Amino acid sequence: MNVPMVRELRAWFFEGLSKYRAAPLWANVVLVVSLALLALMIVFFGGSSAAPGVPATRITHADWQVTEAPGFREPSIVMDSRALPDTWQPIELPLSLPIALLRQADDRFIASATRTTWLRVAVHDLPVTTGPLALYGVRIKTDGTIAVYADGRLVHRDQENGPLWNSTRTPLWVVIEKTPDAVPLKEILIRLEHTRNAQVAVSSLWLGPVDSLKDRYNKRLWFQQDLPAMLGAAFMAVGLFALFVWFRRRHETGYLLFFNLATTSFLRGLHFYVSLPVANDWFAWLTVNSLFWLVAVVHFALRQLHGRPLKWLTYGVVGWTALIGVLTLPGLGILTNTPQVTPLIYIGAAAMGGAVALVGGISAWRRSNEGRLVAIGIGVCVLLGLSDWLLQNNFANPEGWYLGSYTNAVTFAVFGTLMYRRYVNAIAEVERVNANLAERLQAREAELEQSHRRLREVEKRQTISDERQRLMQDMHDGLGSSLISAIRSVENGRLSDEKVSHILRSCLDDLKLTIDSMEPLEEDLLLLLATLRYRLGPRLEGSGVALRWEVQEIPPLDWLDPTSALHILRIVQESIANILRHTRATEIRVGTAPEAEGVRVTIEDNGQGFDVDKAMAEAGGRGMQNQLRRAQAIGGGVSWRSGPTGTLFTLWLPLQRKPRKS
Repeated sequence: MNVPMVRELRAWFFEGLSKYRAAPLWANVVLVVSLALLALMIVFFGGSSAAPGVPATRITHADWQVTEAPGFREPSIVMDSRALPDTWQPIELPLSLPIALLRQADDRFIASATRTTWLRVAVHDLPVTTGPLALYGVRIKTDGTIAVYADGRLVHRDQENGPLWNSTRTPLWVVIEKTPDAVPLKEILIRLEHTRNAQVAVSSLWLGPVDSLKDRYNKRLWFQQDLPAMLGAAFMAVGLFALFVWFRRRHETGYLLFFNLATTSFLRGLHFYVSLPVANDWFAWLTVNSLFWLVAVVHFALRQLHGRPLKWLTYGVVGWTALIGVLTLPGLGILTNTPQVTPLIYIGAAAMGGAVALVGGISAWRRSNEGRLVAIGIGVCVLLGLSDWLLQNNFANPEGWYLGSYTNAVTFAVFGTLMYRRYVNAIAEVERVNANLAERLQAREAELEQSHRRLREVEKRQTISDERQRLMQDMHDGLGSSLISAIRSVENGRLSDEKVSHILRSCLDDLKLTIDSMEPLEEDLLLLLATLRYRLGPRLEGSGVALRWEVQEIPPLDWLDPTSALHILRIVQESIANILRHTRATEIRVGTAPEAEGVRVTIEDNGQGFDVDKAMAEAGGRGMQNQLRRAQAIGGGVSWRSGPTGTLFTLWLPLQRKPRKS
């Protein structure tokens, strides 16, 4: 093939492969069969043709005769055709004599009673060649040994002696070396041993140079033995994989059925390509009964697909399979001539396979597409087996093809298609479920986002409402109360202008503190104290009081919100206001210090002291009570230590505030 044609075929293949998944079942089957036929055509016609040079000669005429023998014997090294009885009869090749099946199956003729069929081919006008010659035959059917003599000398034998079970599927290939004296070949003698009632079949023969016949022989051997062997091995490998899958998924019996199909199909095909000597009785029992096992397993697979029990057919299939197994068992001796009874037994196998295909197909016609495919597959296998039966029993031309060796390929293709479709459908189902889950997740995320947005709006409104309520409450208790007291005092004429100015300044300071508490502090207490210093600095300077700022670095307070900040500002403001009103101090020291579990804020003055207990007990100590209450509200504490040289006020704040009990 040229390069453009290869590219075109490759493009066609991948285009068809992309459409395979979406195509209906029958289209998939057609595609698989087409690809298989294409591969066979490429292999069959793409190989090398006969080598140029001397052409091969087709032999269609021969002489034959049959002699009696006491049993299978080892062929002699030399054999002269003139030593045989002079009963030669001319025949036309291919030779396919009719077989009397009932007489052949008569167990009175045991394997020790054999016959020998002789074929004599006279070689005339053979072109002169320098190399060896090759004798090639499509098929020689016999159940005994095959020996070939060239001018009386033995040049080929299949085995030492005894039964031969694979001759019908093994093409004859004999290389005839030239004699030392280079005498031209004149005669070929073929010796075929077989049991008494069995009939042989011989295709036409080809004689010529090795190079001119080697390609014919290789193709026939590959299609008749090598390809079925590869297909059977591939089927068995996939079956073992299915078995291990079943070990992990015991509830899915389809994998176990697939393994049984692969095993029985592999055993059924052993006689197509096995060439090593095997005990014939047990080998025949295995290959014969494996066909019935295969049909039984297919029946159970069909039942699983279409879902109908079909008890009467199941009993019949199982009973007939068990009966044949017992009757042909070598140890019991019920049928002592199993190889000769096999053609009759296969009629029963064909009937059982046809019944399974017909009943299974009818049962699955409206129930299961896969069941219809399996029924069609077993029907095709039955037809292939019938063609083999006709060829094996000399009802067809011996040069035809044994198609029964491809029943395992049909079975593999059918059930492999089912497994492949289920695998693809499982992937599609997983993808569909994943897509469905993704859609549901996306919808859920949208719902959560909407809910979260509504919650943020509610929280924002609640925060604004709480902050408004806090400010209103603080202004009512602090600023509002001071303004009302000042208004009443002015109306009654009890306050001088200086005192009214002092009250108004205090109210202004309260308002500024309230505003400062709303600024973002980022958990920084020092920033809050610095803001208070900025607000109270002018007032302290106007009062002639010096401020000593001795704060140091302290850890952040993660609970410092606007409400807590306002409490701290009120506590410190009240302490400084008390100093300005009562102590006559000239200096105030403000300091901070970290502790293990909290922060300490100290305010110390050099004024005259006072009795702390007495001040707390009197009505005038309401400011100190407010400080205590505010400190407790934020989880802290306050203390006073006063003497003749001054007063030390301490505010303790925790690093981690404990939640309030509801």
